[in-house]
Parts: sequence; structure tokens; C-alpha cells
Amino acid sequence: MAMDWLTSFDLDSNIIQHVGRIIADISFKGTRVEQPTLSLEGRVVQDADRLDAIGAIGIARAFAYGGSKGRVIYDPTCKPIDHQTAESYLNNNGTTINHFYEKLLLLKDRMNTATGREIAERRHRFMEDFLQHFYEEWEGG
Repeated sequence: MAMDWLTSFDLDSNIIQHVGRIIADISFKGTRVEQPTLSLEGRVVQDADRLDAIGAIGIARAFAYGGSKGRVIYDPTCKPIDHQTAESYLNNNGTTINHFYEKLLLLKDRMNTATGREIAERRHRFMEDFLQHFYEEWEGG
């Protein structure tokens, strides 16, 4: 869709291809899936995409998405998966809390820029605090 939209403008085809490559390559696809080398623009866009996924808004998005897919919030007998392939990650139907361990808590260490790492550090701590409070409440505390 993005490529079609960009083509509707009078843009150089190299720019369209570059933007298309960034879009195709920025997404997280599993813990063990090799990430393609990105251009500077791609690294910046990837950081922005990852920052959207973590912190307070990232937590809200995770639960909204999990709810829309009918996923269980938490099941202590269902452990997070270390996804070896993109297919495993994309076809996963685990709990929303598991998603923190399968993706969200991993993003801080995968940032590309100094600014991205700085922002990610704060948002990561917020998610860790949230999980601590979640488990305390889950256990009746």
C-alpha cells in the first residue's frame, strides 16, 4: 500500500524503493531472526517504531491488541517463547504478559541511536515496574 501511495506522487523511483525497503525491514520478527542491515534513515525509523511499542503507550497498545485478538492476559502455566523464526513469532497466540518477554522487554537493547537508547531506557524501566505491580496484584497483594 505504501509503495502504491508513494508511486502516486512524482517521486524518484530510488526514493520509493528506499522507503519501501525501510518499511519491509524495520519490524521485529523474533528473538533469533537475523535483522537486515539498515540505512541511517532505516535505523531512525526502526527506533521510532520500537519506541512506540514500549512504555506506557506500548503497554496500552499491547493489551488493546491482545484483547482484540481474544488473548488471555496472563497464564502462569504458559511460558514465553524464544521465537527462532519469523513464522513462529507471527503465528504466536500467547498471553499479553508473555509478549513483554517475547518482544517488548528486548527492544531496549536493540535500539540503533543514542537518543533511542536513552528514551528506551526510561520506558523499559516503566514496563519493568508495571510487571512488578501486575504480579503483586495477581498474587493478591
